[in-house]
Amino acid sequence: MSNIFPSKLVANLKDKFQFEERSFFENSSNKSNALIIVDIQNDFLPGGSLAVAGGDEVIPIINELQKEFELVVLTQDWHPKNHQSFVSSHESKRPFDKIELNGTEQVLWPNHCVQGTQGAKLSASLQTNKASLIIRKGMDPSIDSYSGFFDNGRLNSTGLAGYLIEKGIQKVSICGLAADFCVYFTAMDAIELGFEVEIIGNATKAINPIEYKEKLKIFKSNGGIERTFDQL
Repeated sequence: MSNIFPSKLVANLKDKFQFEERSFFENSSNKSNALIIVDIQNDFLPGGSLAVAGGDEVIPIINELQKEFELVVLTQDWHPKNHQSFVSSHESKRPFDKIELNGTEQVLWPNHCVQGTQGAKLSASLQTNKASLIIRKGMDPSIDSYSGFFDNGRLNSTGLAGYLIEKGIQKVSICGLAADFCVYFTAMDAIELGFEVEIIGNATKAINPIEYKEKLKIFKSNGGIERTFDQL
């Protein structure tokens, strides 16, 4: 912990708030487990500018899933309109072409989840009352941010890791959209950060299911677990 937080803050957390000694969720069997719900936004749902096929089908499952967790976190793509991951920012390029952006491979997406637009809003069908934190990502126009933890170049952190650490979280369960991009990269970063990680397989959908199968193999080979809601 001392490598993450300033030393004075660490001392205060330990001495005044009994950090690392007091249970934050005294009455919960899932007190060290958090649910991360990734990007359930209108643009990723049917009718949206970057719709994931069947994306709306996971929402009722996610709403039920939340009842099993004390700590729920949401992520939200929140792009400026001039974001460099948008195909509209690059002449003569087509949607889903690939370029290099800030030293990383970048898919050029249709404009989506632009700040303040209807498409960027969380779905009205998603229950959000249990969410204690909403992490907005992709706000830097010069680099994309698939993961809920870092941008794609690891230039900046969203602060999510620090929040989970302070809450005493050891395991994260991840669901949402899209499985092969933002869910996958959030899960891989969580593994690298040292969390136990599971993806709730029937609470996510992929843009490219074939590509997702290959990414799921990588996730599992790094210690990740795939479960369905009924297996929790």
